Amino acid sequence: MKPIKLIISGGGTGGHIYPALAIAMELKQLNKKSNILFVGAKGKLEMEKVPKAGFNIVGLWISGFQRSLSFQNLLFPFKLAVSIFHSYIILKKFKPNIIIGTGGFASGPLLRVAQWLGLPTIIQEQNSYPGITNRFLSKNAYRICVAYNGMENFFPKHKIILTGNPVRSILTNTISSDRAKHNFGLDPKRKTLVVIGGSLGSCRINKLIKSKLNFLNKLGLQVVWQCGSLYYDDYKKTASKTVIIRPFINKMDQLYSAADFIISRAGAGSISELSCLGKPVLLIPSPNVTANHQYYNAMALVREKAALMLEEKDLENKFEKHFSFLVNDKSIQKDLGKNIKRLSRKDAAQRIIEEIIELHEN
Repeated sequence: MKPIKLIISGGGTGGHIYPALAIAMELKQLNKKSNILFVGAKGKLEMEKVPKAGFNIVGLWISGFQRSLSFQNLLFPFKLAVSIFHSYIILKKFKPNIIIGTGGFASGPLLRVAQWLGLPTIIQEQNSYPGITNRFLSKNAYRICVAYNGMENFFPKHKIILTGNPVRSILTNTISSDRAKHNFGLDPKRKTLVVIGGSLGSCRINKLIKSKLNFLNKLGLQVVWQCGSLYYDDYKKTASKTVIIRPFINKMDQLYSAADFIISRAGAGSISELSCLGKPVLLIPSPNVTANHQYYNAMALVREKAALMLEEKDLENKFEKHFSFLVNDKSIQKDLGKNIKRLSRKDAAQRIIEEIIELHEN
């Protein structure tokens, strides 16, 4: 395999960043001489996470268009123009063989400029309902790597490759459940609920868990609760011997191994990781995302009887009934775990790299 000069553009949330890092790490394992540059958005999560993983990143001055009235919207045309010019400079200087976009603010201008220059681009779409940017970019993309069936409703059918979403390598470094619980200071013999509100945390899920701690205790559960750094000061005093609260957990292998039940947002990256685990999950999709795509991600699993789902509007009235049903019915737990595991695609990064290599060598 020849060394590849690859630009990966995407970020904003872990759902865009971690698949990008998984692709980069897979390529480096295959050929250490390959040169990889990340392009993200200034001030966003990728500017911290990518360098920590050992890769170079350049930030564009770009942000999303706010759906509500905002001064930031007045700056959007100027940011877009500057980002387009900066993208042109980056592409001319780095001279990539291929550019892959994993979504997020920066991927739009970078991939569009690459397409204007006639460079081969690949879109990696994590969600079952893609955003406007990827639908627009798909017209000139060489390949579109997706995680769900039925994506020909949004993209040109002949370009679609069903690869799944790349997941972090942490899933291959699992330890025993008892050891993981012990490391969190919990009782290894007690059932454990893991709560994940996404990489940035979830205000609504945090409020829910705080209000339901007595209910969860009556179910015999102990809790590991990743609340997000923005919310940690508000909830840290709620911690106890049976409620472990962290702003962010880096050792995700231990977190996942400790879990008997999981409550999570329905971001595409989270769903892909949860599918590899094969554990019973209750999904609470965020309604504050583009095109309500987390709802559609969750429904894709519900249709396969691979997860339970509750919308935020139903939490007050239905959470206790639905979650009690999950905890108390071992048959449902077994079926959900088996069905979600069946949907996992641990070789997604490898399959995307195969598409990159094919484009590069042809």
